Amino acid sequence: MRVWIVFLMCLAGHAMAAPTEEQPIIDEEPIMDEALVAEEPVVEEADVGANPVQIEIGEFDEAIEVPEEDVVSDNPCLNHHCKKGKVCEVDEENTPMCVCQDPSTCPAAEGEFEHVCGTDNKTYDTSCQFFATKCTLEGTKKGHKLHLDYIGPCKFIEPCMDTELNEFPLRMRDWLKNVLVTLYERDDDNNLLTEKQKLRVKKIYENEKRLQAGEHSLDLLAHDFEKNYNMYIFPVHWQFGLLDQHPFDGYLTHTELSPLRAPLIPMEHCTTRFFDQCDADGDKYIALEEWASCFGIKEQDVDKDLII
Repeated sequence: MRVWIVFLMCLAGHAMAAPTEEQPIIDEEPIMDEALVAEEPVVEEADVGANPVQIEIGEFDEAIEVPEEDVVSDNPCLNHHCKKGKVCEVDEENTPMCVCQDPSTCPAAEGEFEHVCGTDNKTYDTSCQFFATKCTLEGTKKGHKLHLDYIGPCKFIEPCMDTELNEFPLRMRDWLKNVLVTLYERDDDNNLLTEKQKLRVKKIYENEKRLQAGEHSLDLLAHDFEKNYNMYIFPVHWQFGLLDQHPFDGYLTHTELSPLRAPLIPMEHCTTRFFDQCDADGDKYIALEEWASCFGIKEQDVDKDLII
């Protein structure tokens, strides 16, 4: 639990840009030829503010597109931004355009901590190499299914047993609550939580019945959830709201989950199965109601107004 909290605090405050809608959670597709797959239209989104739960989104999001700006320089590419995996070049008329980056031009990794694992179970030297490779495969079945799976080199991930899957939300709920309290304690500059969020967290922080952060038995976590159920309602909604920004539509896609999911998989081997199970209707999107149900929040307590 302490590792999870330290992990999140190290990532707090990173700015993020709103990406286009990516592929949903489960990569199940009908049988098709290796021929070209129709490209999804690219919709540019405006920038959004700091998101304390996300890892540095520029490194791991698969569909970020930064809005183009007016050319104010002799080099049109200076103000022409491309998504990960692409670089800017100019055509014969000096018009900037984004083209796939050659993976071999990516800077070498400074250490193993920069390696990432793709859903093809291949270790890529850096996220730059991964996204450049994915770009070169655009329009193919392989490229359509390739996503960043988790941070770090590919390794054997233990199968998640049913009993372990039932235990996962106990730790996750407690972690979300403790993360919010920690952000509240450290938000001296008012840039980690909004005022509305701080008002909600203040009630949790000041509650004498709150289970303090630490290593707790699963029985104690389950008992605390039953005894202090109301303390967990807002943290679950808060996490959903932080992830649902690509765009903000009440559903989580594979891309929106990636900044939370990718760092967790090496530490929690039930992460993938848990998030897959949250998609109860199998439509490859996780709705707020499905998300809340995954964490044990009762249907009558699901409230879109808590996404603040």
